[in-house]
Amino acid sequence: MLDVGKWPVFALLPPEELRLIRQACVFGSAANEALYVTVNDEVFALGTNCSGCLGLGDLQSTIEPRRIDVLCGKKIESLSYGTGPHVVIATADGEVFAWGHNGYSQLGNGTTNHGLTPALVSTNLLSKRVTEVACGSHHTIALTTDGEVFAWGYNNSGQVGSGSTANQPTPRRVSSCLQNKVVVNIACGQLCSMAVLDNGEIYGWGYNCNGQLGLGNNGNQQTPCRIAALQGVNIVQVTCGYAHTLALTDEGMVYAWGANSYGQLGTGNKSNQALPTLINTDKERMVEVAACHTSHTSAAKTQSGQVLMWGQCRGQAVASPHLTHFSSTDDVFACFATPAVTWHLLSVDGDDYLTVAQSLKKEFDSPEISDLKFLVDGKCIHVHKALLKIRCEHFRALLNETDEDTLQIHQFSYLVYRAFLEYLYTDTINLPPEDAIGLLDLATFYRETRLKRLCQETIKRGITEENAITLLSAAVKYEARDLEEFCFKFCVNHLTAVTQTQAFADMDHDLLKNFISKASRYGAFKN
Repeated sequence: MLDVGKWPVFALLPPEELRLIRQACVFGSAANEALYVTVNDEVFALGTNCSGCLGLGDLQSTIEPRRIDVLCGKKIESLSYGTGPHVVIATADGEVFAWGHNGYSQLGNGTTNHGLTPALVSTNLLSKRVTEVACGSHHTIALTTDGEVFAWGYNNSGQVGSGSTANQPTPRRVSSCLQNKVVVNIACGQLCSMAVLDNGEIYGWGYNCNGQLGLGNNGNQQTPCRIAALQGVNIVQVTCGYAHTLALTDEGMVYAWGANSYGQLGTGNKSNQALPTLINTDKERMVEVAACHTSHTSAAKTQSGQVLMWGQCRGQAVASPHLTHFSSTDDVFACFATPAVTWHLLSVDGDDYLTVAQSLKKEFDSPEISDLKFLVDGKCIHVHKALLKIRCEHFRALLNETDEDTLQIHQFSYLVYRAFLEYLYTDTINLPPEDAIGLLDLATFYRETRLKRLCQETIKRGITEENAITLLSAAVKYEARDLEEFCFKFCVNHLTAVTQTQAFADMDHDLLKNFISKASRYGAFKN
């Protein structure tokens, strides 16, 4: 399962749909467009659909996912988007598809008509296998398995690398200094393009007024230029922000250059840098750098898994790398970038990969490798002694005193006890409110404070006029003060209906007396 929970555009998707997502991308001027791929290689889109960027064949916005039939089964390897927005993908077969805004021919189809559905980009690419695509605001570049770069679209600053500033309507190979060279990584800023070679050299072309090409000047470049200042430094990854560039070396160091008005270079100040500047990362080895052409935010991940961020972070200018508690650079962009888009295609590990939590959940009540079973109401529940000892003080004491591999439980029902054991494996409970009362009893008996709190929350969510008195009685019995107060206030607010229920008629005398007394003090019987 790919965790897309930090992106609000996915908030309305039901859990069963979220569990199927294997790849995802969030884009758009307000992070209000999204594409995702399921475990079955089906592709869906949702959002405002600006310029037809969802590829659905129309301009209708959609709050619910709609399938992009033409892309289903294509296996997306690389995805990028512009600010129009236009979207470009490369498939596992090396094909390129593009759709969305096309005012500058950034779809590479020779026209300036917007593309409402994904269309194959064929000119000069039919005999090529493309492995990576990158988009600037309104231009696109593609990298082939041969290490060649093709570019098309908006070219006002030379970002297509053709030697002119005329827009490029179809893919054209970027040659000049890249002729006979093998490119291994590409990236685009808003109006510039970058390429890393297999020998560690790095080239840039296009807009340069902020020094984002790293050439030591501010002149635009219509063809690729090598960043001479990094001579002898082996670059392995490049990424571009709106008008700044980050590069990672084979030794785990990070260089930055370009615009710096938000501290996005991480130099400790806000001065632009036209030459690569080594960033102070406290001698930590970096394994990834992250930026996105729509924002001024920067991030990096260390070899030990720590994530740093700097630049524009939710309106604040953070001028030096700041250590976060995130486990992924993606989280930086979800929580702090403006707009909060994905900086690359999100992908989960292979389909057969399970997290620790998922593995434990899968093994609950599975007899295959369990070493203990509970017999409740004549039914078996299979568990693991080690996990029970780790998760519950009651079981730690109990299992240290016995070597039995079967234990009988008479005090609680099968439904309740199974829910309790499942909670120890999953940290969640899945019971209707009435049954959660029995689990609340168990949580009280075993002194499981967190489980008791979860039961109370479940009961609160299921309270009705019919069951309010029953739930109030349970709250009093199990000394769940917060729940008791909640149920009491609900009863008072729905007093007429509650007093007409059978549960109220059957109410314990002392509880009834206390209820009437408290309700009276609460002002429930005033005219």
